[in-house]
Amino acid sequence: MLSYRHAFHAGNHADVLKHCALLGALERMARKETPFLYVDTHAGAGAYRLEEGYAAQNREWEGGAAALARAVVAPLPLALSRYLHAIDGFRRGEGRGDAYPGSPSLAMAALRPQDRAAFFELHGADFELLLTRYRDERRVRCARSNGFASLKALLPPPSRRALILMDPSYELGTDYDAVVAAVDEGLKRLANAVILVWYPLLARPEARALPDALAATAARRDRPWIDARLSVEPLVDGARGMSGSGVFIANPGYGLAEELAEALPVLAAAFGPKGDHILRRGGD
Repeated sequence: MLSYRHAFHAGNHADVLKHCALLGALERMARKETPFLYVDTHAGAGAYRLEEGYAAQNREWEGGAAALARAVVAPLPLALSRYLHAIDGFRRGEGRGDAYPGSPSLAMAALRPQDRAAFFELHGADFELLLTRYRDERRVRCARSNGFASLKALLPPPSRRALILMDPSYELGTDYDAVVAAVDEGLKRLANAVILVWYPLLARPEARALPDALAATAARRDRPWIDARLSVEPLVDGARGMSGSGVFIANPGYGLAEELAEALPVLAAAFGPKGDHILRRGGD
């Protein structure tokens, strides 16, 4: 959706869950010396400032990243301490305490010299910000194009290792079918691709059906998967807002399910008294 700007939601509870899962997946990809390709199909602007512009209007980050930082849990689960360390490192590098990394910035901090990245973004203003940030980065290709459609040309990479993040706005009803088709195409072209899909928890039927559709796609390709969901309030029939979000990961890698299982109850408690969580897995 060309009107969607992720800056409104930077650092919210959905970002925290998504970025915890992404960092865990990136860490596992880097355990092998062989290069890998990181693909972000809906990259956004790459980075945000929480006290300025769109992010400052609704201040959604106060119920997300800031709420987690205030959580009194010692020691923090590994997935959460890794996430907070990454945020702190990005802020030191930017020289701003309100800087928040989008998924491209988190990925670039984790990529090694031998790895490569491809970032796709359709929104003109966000693409210009993304391109400006990575214009001189030789490991990165930025394109103003449909990330789903662009996967065919990228897979498989020469190293036959890839991590793909799919994070559409879901403002278009077609996004639900498109993400399932893209996961299927990705696993068809590279069976061991790690594919991470973020999705919203909404009352609309296509949103409710998406996790099971993704699980069925992974099962059809005979690949292991995990599905981690975090609610900040109960999902009520007919409700218009997002009650939480989830991350579906095909080929998650050893130990990531356990990391997220440990982190989810802490996140649910940090984000409010109505928080809840679910973790499913299959194909092990």
